[in-house]
Amino acid sequence: MSSRTHSPPRVAVLADSDTRWKWGALTAHRLAPGGRLDGFLLRGRATPTVRQLAEVGARADALTEVTGAEFVRTADRSRYDVIVLSCVGGAVQAMVHGLARSWAGQRRRPAVVTGYVGVVYEKLADGLLLRHGADVVLANSRHDAERFRAVYHGVGASADSVVECALPFLGGDRYAPAPPGEVQSRPYTVVFAAQPSVPDTRAARTYLLKRAVRHARLHPEREVLIKLRSKPGEHTTHIEELPYQKLAAKLPDPLPDNCRLVYGHMGDVLDRTDLLVTVSSTAALESLHRAIPTAVLTDLGVRETLGNHHFLGSGCLASWDQLDAGHLPEPEPRWTARQGVAAEGSYERAFDSARERVADLVAAPELPPLAPYYTPLTAPGYLPGILARHGLDPTGDPLPHTAEPREAGPLRRATRNAMRDAARGAYRHGVQRVAPVIRRMGQL
Repeated sequence: MSSRTHSPPRVAVLADSDTRWKWGALTAHRLAPGGRLDGFLLRGRATPTVRQLAEVGARADALTEVTGAEFVRTADRSRYDVIVLSCVGGAVQAMVHGLARSWAGQRRRPAVVTGYVGVVYEKLADGLLLRHGADVVLANSRHDAERFRAVYHGVGASADSVVECALPFLGGDRYAPAPPGEVQSRPYTVVFAAQPSVPDTRAARTYLLKRAVRHARLHPEREVLIKLRSKPGEHTTHIEELPYQKLAAKLPDPLPDNCRLVYGHMGDVLDRTDLLVTVSSTAALESLHRAIPTAVLTDLGVRETLGNHHFLGSGCLASWDQLDAGHLPEPEPRWTARQGVAAEGSYERAFDSARERVADLVAAPELPPLAPYYTPLTAPGYLPGILARHGLDPTGDPLPHTAEPREAGPLRRATRNAMRDAARGAYRHGVQRVAPVIRRMGQL
C-alpha cells in the first residue's frame, strides 16, 4: 500500500444541478473529511439558484460558475488532489477526455471520482460507459456494484474502478412513533415526495395531486404535505414541465387546511414524517434508512418509465386506496440491505473502501493516464458530438472561442444574481467561506 499524505486532500467538485451538487459535495466530505472543498457549477440549463443551494445544505469553501472548457484548463494537481465529477453522463465523459488531454505527460495528477446521484433505473449501460475512465466509479449499493461490473465486463472494459459505498445523504434520527396508547405531540404527517418529471403527463400528475388531497380530506386529523423540489422558474436535474404548484392552482376547490405545498431540506421534512409516499424518488431510500413507513405508489402501474420497478421485492409497493384504508407497507430487510439502506446502524462503514481507494490514489507517486472506454476508435459516431457539446474538440482540447450554452435571458440573470448572492454569504446552511463568484476561471 502506498504511503499516505498527512494533510487532508484538496477536492474540487464539478456539478451541473442542485441534486448533483448535493451528491458531489457530500461525497467529497465522506471521501476526504476535513479537506478543502471547492465547488464548480457547470454553466447550463440546470445551474442551481441560491435558494436551491441553501436547501441542499452542503458546505463548500468556494463556489464558481464555469464552462466545461474552463474547468479543464484549471483543474490540475497544483490545485487539487481529487476531482469529483457529479454531472450527467455526457458531461462526465467530456471532462474525462478533457482532463486526460490537459494532464498528458504528467506523472502526478488528481484522482478522478464519479458516480450516480440516486436510484439507477434507466440508461444503465449508456450512463455507465459515459462514466468509464474515472479512477473511481462509486456504486451506491451492493446491487448497483454488481450491475456496474457486469456492464463493464460485457464490453470488455476494466471494472476495477467500481467501488461499493452508499448514498452520501442518508442519515437523521431513526423514526420513533408514539408508544401504543399515547397521543403523539404533533399531527400524524403524510408526505408525498413529488418528482419533477415522474410522471410526465398532466393527467397523471393531476391524478396524484388529487389523491393526496383526497387523503387529507378522508383523514382530517392528519397533516398531508406535498414536498416540492423547486419553485416555478427554477431548474433541477430533470425538467419539470408541469409544476404541482400550477396544477394545485387549477383545482376546482382550494387545498384543505390540513394539506399544503412545502419546500425545504428533505432531512428536515423527514424529521416530522410518519408516512412517506412517492412514485420512485430517492427520498424513499432516505425514508427507509430512517425506518419511516414508506409507500411506493402503484396507482399508475409498475413501469420502467416511472422507475417504481426498481422497488420490486421491497415490500413498499402500495396504492393510494390501500393507504387511505390505513395500510402501512413493511420493507423487506434483504432488499433494503442490498440497496445500501442500513437502518440498523452499519451505514458509517459504507464509505471505508472508497475512502481507502481514494487515499491510495492521492498518495501514489504516479498514476496512469485516464483511459475511458469511449475513444475515436470505439465510438467515432458518438464521442465527438459529446465532446463538442461541452466545448471540446475530438482530441479533448478546448475549442477556440467556445460559445456559452444558450439560455433564456431571465434564467441567465437569475443564475448570475443567485451566484452573486451566494458570494455575499446568503448560502446559509453552513458554507464557511465563499470566495467571490466569477464568470471566468482564468481570473482566479
